Amino acid sequence: MGGISIWQLLIVAVIVVLLFGTKKLRNLGGDLGSAVKGFKNAIGDEKNSAEKLENDSDTLGDNSSTTAHKANKSKENQKENS
Repeated sequence: MGGISIWQLLIVAVIVVLLFGTKKLRNLGGDLGSAVKGFKNAIGDEKNSAEKLENDSDTLGDNSSTTAHKANKSKENQKENS
């Protein structure tokens, strides 16, 4: 008694098709699908960029210690040559 029957859903669907037309509903469905796809891609890109940023920061930390080590060696070499 409290639920919506299949007949009521069909009547609502027919009214919506009559009001908007099939072409407009098809375009609306396509636009909605594109929006959902774009949203999913944006979420995936954000996760990938966060992972890449995390990996880059780890790499930068490794590179900075390597660069500092190289700089110290070059200073030592300059002192020895002087």
